[in-house]
Amino acid sequence: MTREYSPIPLSSLAPAARLPEPELLERVSLDDPAFAVLTDLTQVTPATIGPDRSIDHAHAMMLERRVRLLFVVGADRFVVGVLTSTDLLSEKPMRFVQERGGTRSDVLVADIMTPFERMDSIDMQDVAQMRVGHIVATLKFVGRQHLLAADEGGRRLRGLFSTSRIAKQLGVELSTEDIAQTFAEIEAALAH
Repeated sequence: MTREYSPIPLSSLAPAARLPEPELLERVSLDDPAFAVLTDLTQVTPATIGPDRSIDHAHAMMLERRVRLLFVVGADRFVVGVLTSTDLLSEKPMRFVQERGGTRSDVLVADIMTPFERMDSIDMQDVAQMRVGHIVATLKFVGRQHLLAADEGGRRLRGLFSTSRIAKQLGVELSTEDIAQTFAEIEAALAH
């Protein structure tokens, strides 16, 4: 027996219809489960770029997508590295130009990304036992803005921890990209 479906009534959009604002992130404390600050890549489509794209294109993508990390994927869709806003704003592009010649617009993502072989991650099974404070301590220990989480023995990226997201969820304002300063700000704000 087949059910009949009738069309839904249509209406016009109001003049100057707005797009929704992104959902506010849930406030957390250092004692909350680490999952509360994880960007779950099974739920969110990660921002990706090819290794043969220019760093200027990568920078424009980051601004458009409002992200500070792009996963660099090859033609086979396997992750070959990551590119962060810190990479783009550091001396890496100019050092590459000085060593190889050309101009900044000639620098490709592959030239300054962190390659797959140098990427660290934590296991999702460990994440299940961790608190937000463990993630903050780990980010501080490794001196990075981002921490990857993987499962299947490191064969599948599952999530991403971001210092900027954690700070927002903790209710801490960040005023700098400097990693040491960022953690000092988080600690100072949480001490009050």
